[in-house]
Amino acid sequence: MIQFQNEAVIVYQSALFQTTSTVIQTKEMIILVDPNWLPNEIETIQNYVLSLKGEREIYLLFTHGDFDHIIGYQAFPGAKTIGSLGLHNHPKKDEKLKLIRDFDNENYVIRNYPIVFPELDIVIQEDGQQFHLGETTLTFYLAPGHTADGLMTVVEPLGILIAGDYLSDFELPFIYDSAKAYGDTLDKSSLILEKHNIQLLIPGHGIATWDQNEMKRRVDLAADYLKRLRQSVIANDEAALEALNQEHAFPSSFTEGCHKENVTIMKREYL
Repeated sequence: MIQFQNEAVIVYQSALFQTTSTVIQTKEMIILVDPNWLPNEIETIQNYVLSLKGEREIYLLFTHGDFDHIIGYQAFPGAKTIGSLGLHNHPKKDEKLKLIRDFDNENYVIRNYPIVFPELDIVIQEDGQQFHLGETTLTFYLAPGHTADGLMTVVEPLGILIAGDYLSDFELPFIYDSAKAYGDTLDKSSLILEKHNIQLLIPGHGIATWDQNEMKRRVDLAADYLKRLRQSVIANDEAALEALNQEHAFPSSFTEGCHKENVTIMKREYL
């Protein structure tokens, strides 16, 4: 479904995990972020992008290499690809592809394009790295923590922040990489909000927002969760840890597994 749309941006939300796919059009280019999940959802995005394209090139931006965010890669042949150096050198490419195949097989899903890990044309190696095309400027920030290969992108002059799997309106941090790095990325996101005139924040899961107070609330929400999780781990407070587990939206075996991983990484880094 479409959760947000204006003359320059359309944000699609999948039926699965409230995962977003974003299409941004400027005078010079079409930017497509993380096309996902189901074939009919990706086909809708395909048709829309092709209807806009004209003489402009398509730039396919990956926020990170989790399988749900790369699943639509080959549905857009010929697009120029952008991602982090961590994505380029991802150590578990075959594992991510297996997750896609397992998902499709378990759900009897048929796709009309091959399942391939993204090959990048533009590799982002450092904070502040920019890509310019006409009046459009993309400014990139490395965003480890959730995963090691995370990437945030500011699209100017539109003032759009593509946050990847951070700053959701409902989803608490899932730490697959590093709790310390996650905290640093939250600090970095605050600096991004201060440095750039962000008019629209788009998370990888959940609802886009143009409200400045809501953007700050999301940073504070994630930071507060990490602080309380760290304190509970250091104190070995099992009751507090279980209470934190219950704070996850849509509680399930999946969120319970993510909570256990969060605790494991916190223990590894702080005990």
